[in-house]
Amino acid sequence: MTSQIRATLDRDLRTLQDDLLRLGSMLDEAISRAMRSLADRNLPLARQVVTDDAPINTLRFQIEEACLSLIATQQPAAGDLRKVVAAMSIVSDMERMADHAAGIAKIVLKMGDEPLLKPLIDMPRMAEECRQMLKQALDAFVSRDVELARAVASRDDVIDDLYKQIFRELLSFMVEDPRTTTRALYLLFAAHNLERIGDRAVNITERVIFMTSGEMKELSAGPDAPL
Repeated sequence: MTSQIRATLDRDLRTLQDDLLRLGSMLDEAISRAMRSLADRNLPLARQVVTDDAPINTLRFQIEEACLSLIATQQPAAGDLRKVVAAMSIVSDMERMADHAAGIAKIVLKMGDEPLLKPLIDMPRMAEECRQMLKQALDAFVSRDVELARAVASRDDVIDDLYKQIFRELLSFMVEDPRTTTRALYLLFAAHNLERIGDRAVNITERVIFMTSGEMKELSAGPDAPL
């Protein structure tokens, strides 16, 4: 590979990485706003989260197109090719994470002015864990840090435990008073969206390990919705 071709490839890879991080920033903001809209019962903010999902989708497809173009024109090999392939998978997971954030906002819109069944305690902790997992997973991608990727994946247990706690608590509300069922299910569906965001953050770390070592390995073999 000549120095000019290498320089062009490095430039394209940096652009790809920058776009991936920009998507990550948009996703982090979506999760944050979705949770604020739920906690504050802020319907305009919830509508904004739903609206802002479209630019995230657009950027996802732009990144995928850039990956395909890079493969076709630059013909990367070995580690470079794995990075491009990993990026294509990562942006797909990130776009789905944004869908889950929008899902929380849509729940807020369905709730309307109906008060929350209970104060939010464990769910904000889940959201913060999700945001930290996303940030660290992308840090691991940039630094090609396998150990950081594995550490991020292990944090999913915290999210799963919080989800189980929320499930048990909301179930007790429904058993004691069936009239609370609708409001309990709203919160349970919101928590499930966060649990899925955590699972997809683990998917990102799996792609980081593939990018670095070429090894395809599942880091979390648990069910999608552990109860």
